[in-house]
Amino acid sequence: MTVNSRLQKLRGSLAGKEIDAILISQPENRYYLSGFDGSAGFLLISMDKTVLATDFRYIEQATSQAPDYEIVRITNNLDDWFPGLVSNLDIKRLGFEAGDITFDLHHRLRDALNKKRVPVKLVPVDGMVEALRAVKEPTEVELIKKAAAITDAAYEHAGSVIKVGMTEKQVAWEIEKYLRENGSQAVPFEIIVASGPNSALPHAKPSERTIQSGEPVLIDMGARFDGYASDLSRTICAGNPDDTLKKVYHAVLDAQLAAMSIIKEGMTGHQADRSAREVIEQAGYGEAFGHALGHGVGLAAHELPRLGTGSEELLTTGMVFTVEPGIYLPGWGGVRIEDTVIMERGRVKAITKAGKVRYD
Repeated sequence: MTVNSRLQKLRGSLAGKEIDAILISQPENRYYLSGFDGSAGFLLISMDKTVLATDFRYIEQATSQAPDYEIVRITNNLDDWFPGLVSNLDIKRLGFEAGDITFDLHHRLRDALNKKRVPVKLVPVDGMVEALRAVKEPTEVELIKKAAAITDAAYEHAGSVIKVGMTEKQVAWEIEKYLRENGSQAVPFEIIVASGPNSALPHAKPSERTIQSGEPVLIDMGARFDGYASDLSRTICAGNPDDTLKKVYHAVLDAQLAAMSIIKEGMTGHQADRSAREVIEQAGYGEAFGHALGHGVGLAAHELPRLGTGSEELLTTGMVFTVEPGIYLPGWGGVRIEDTVIMERGRVKAITKAGKVRYD
């Protein structure tokens, strides 16, 4: 799918919201709609015009990456360029990304328009482009698969080097080094390596703690390929697991496998979440599964759809998301097993392929 077809879809959404144009500031949305991956700039998109406004550092890059856009050089002073640019679009209602524009920036945009007496109303919108991004095009899926393959290989590498006595930071570095040396761009999120009691923290940061025999080691990692991310979690044991680890691990694994067999097109995110949560509740650990079952993966490591309690988002063909149940017991540790999957022909199919241990 081309940038033009994405713009056409967006313009249909604008018409439904009774908005004449939209100001795009969120970096992933900016890239998705233009191909421009510089760190600063705005897109102004109306029914018949597309403008990319950026500063002098990115003019040449923007011209090359976004040939479908009019490129406008801007300064830090909004008064110098924003009112005139909006006036040229001949619009009355301008949408802005409420989830990205800060309160301060909103006031400065509004004040710049008022100073120049430009009669344009700023209208907050939320999730408009993100909803388009939630359904992946075939080319996007292929890039996510490449990122996933790098991640799978990095996990297998970690399994071959991890041993009792290593620190969490040492393991995390081994993983990140392998990812970068084997084709990943900057990792999409900080790698988690959490051992023993630290693994009870779902978003633990790697520490100087040394890995002990017989305890859980939770690893959460991802790669990025040509802008697209993957996400994978596994929990392993260096040494022989005790009965508690076996019980908790298999409750999580059973929950994930059940969810992946039950989730289908047309389900809500809430229903998908319940498919795993019920298994964990039946195992007696319902209160220990405190996060959502999953989230979308693409240009961002966390994006739409959301698979969690109360989510009414419908899961449809082409969506890529995670399935990641977990159990976290303070003072002991935790287990999470996560795969990136795609909704394909009405059912989910794993994109990440890294092995999962079983404890008999």
